[in-house]
Amino acid sequence: MSGPPSPSSSTSSLSDNTMPGTPPNLHQNSIDPDAKWLVQKYGGTSVGKFATKIAQDIVSGYLDQNKVVIVCSARSGKTKALGTTNLLLRAASEALQRNPAPSIPSTPGTVTPAWMNGFTRQSSPSSPVSGSPSPFSSFNLGSASARHQPLFSATVDTIRADHLSAARTSIKNAAVLRDIETEIEADCEALRAFLFAAQVIDEISPRSKDSIVGFGERLACKLMTAVLRDNGVDAEFVSLENVVPPMEERDSSQTEALDQSFYDRVAQAVGERIKLCSPRVPVVTGFFGPVPGSLLRQVGRGYTDLLAALAAVGLEASELQIWKEVDGIFTADPRKVPTARLIPIISPDEAAELTYYGSEVVHPFTMEQVIRRKIPIRIKNVENPKGGGTVIYPDSDVDAPQLQQELEADPFRGAILEEPVSLEALQDLSVAAEEHPHKRLPTAVTIKENIVVLNVNSNRKSVSHGFLAGIFGTLDRFGVVVDLISTSEVHVSMAIEDQGLDKKLLDRLIKELRKSGSVSAHRDMAILSLVGKQMRNMVGIAGRMFTTLAQGNVNIEMISQGASEINISCVIDGRDAVKALNLIHQSCLQIRSDGGRAKGPYLF
Repeated sequence: MSGPPSPSSSTSSLSDNTMPGTPPNLHQNSIDPDAKWLVQKYGGTSVGKFATKIAQDIVSGYLDQNKVVIVCSARSGKTKALGTTNLLLRAASEALQRNPAPSIPSTPGTVTPAWMNGFTRQSSPSSPVSGSPSPFSSFNLGSASARHQPLFSATVDTIRADHLSAARTSIKNAAVLRDIETEIEADCEALRAFLFAAQVIDEISPRSKDSIVGFGERLACKLMTAVLRDNGVDAEFVSLENVVPPMEERDSSQTEALDQSFYDRVAQAVGERIKLCSPRVPVVTGFFGPVPGSLLRQVGRGYTDLLAALAAVGLEASELQIWKEVDGIFTADPRKVPTARLIPIISPDEAAELTYYGSEVVHPFTMEQVIRRKIPIRIKNVENPKGGGTVIYPDSDVDAPQLQQELEADPFRGAILEEPVSLEALQDLSVAAEEHPHKRLPTAVTIKENIVVLNVNSNRKSVSHGFLAGIFGTLDRFGVVVDLISTSEVHVSMAIEDQGLDKKLLDRLIKELRKSGSVSAHRDMAILSLVGKQMRNMVGIAGRMFTTLAQGNVNIEMISQGASEINISCVIDGRDAVKALNLIHQSCLQIRSDGGRAKGPYLF
């Protein structure tokens, strides 16, 4: 299948605040011409568990001073397997599984192609949350009782029941609830029809798969729009299925990486579309396909964060806020290190290193889009909206590591990191930090578990040329990404993430590597990484790190330092991961004043 019918390019059918299902006196975005846009991105768990809190305690508090735009991921369920995106991927897989052919009754009085028997034309209902027509809304199956139920039908029913239950739990206004129930029912039946069509032709193209997954953001954003309206916010659902600007014809199978100019054009188009909503509060889908080469292939499942970043760029926003269920970025995982501290401000390079080596911060490519336009990113906690969070600040003139240590030493000063954060405030703090310098420390320590280490020893001791080329060529053919590598003339050690790596693929990889030499594999390992922008100037920090591990009886399998010199990593036994994390945090990151531990009002 090439994909669903394209949605209309028309803007929302919203007219005024007296239409059915619209509570009176809705709160709108600031109409001050000097007010800046503020992009808020909410993750699937936040949308699933805290939709009402977002509407009541967060969004409303920003509207008078800012123009707020909201980007939502698909809802997450009680478990990861029951998250909407996972259920949609499961439904797509089920549509291609062989089962008895469905029996679809024909619609009386119509003449349709054989494969479309039982489909009826349907138009998208006009409601406060409908926006542009769904890409799944062109056809609708007959009643479920009149046809054989394919495998995917139960999965669609699970998605439908979850969203209906969330709506009925969260929304009190009867008219708003009625509208969102109609939307959920219509979209789920349209999705069912689309999956049935895929089953009939026994094909789901990459573009079709994108559209199926994008259905999750549509439902989440429609539900969030309804919750906002139920709580007095004049919100408008914005679908971005057709926002990508037209491009020259390309081979549909193309998977080459899109260049920066493509994302710049998307950012501009997204910004122009969002501005049409003013003064309403746009609730924007993270899905923005179809993208050449497929959105899932080109970007991956983190495309919602990327869309939020592109929206911030297109709107020239004052700040991009990413709302999670943690207070921000910590010096270590607070679930494993009780003395971990919140980091008020961090550099993009440090945030990228922490993301790569185990901390869930922001994807480096997403970060790059806003940082290059000098837009700060703030990580905040849905459960603690008044907390300052962590600011990833792009300005190279601000000494982020030294400034964050000054704030840690006097936590109450973090309050002047107002929202949106201003360059002037940070520069004032930077001057104060210079006047009261503290001993420079690394920024954070992180752990990445489920690692397998492969050691390859050359079987040609006297002919080493081509040894490394053969190994890297093998890794490339198998599509395996190496997290850490340590090499000598005839020996290579590689740390590879084991989680999600197919055992048969790993066995085939080892078999192929044995052509270059003897191979040993060590499973259940972990990568311990010490990160800090100033570490390149810290004499003895590596010695302190490894001495601490040795004194703690933690054996080191391999050592690596990145070319950026802001990260020192080593591989240890996974059983020692939590112990090593606490040892290094205490030895290398603990702020001490008068021989004691610095304390402050941090939430762990």
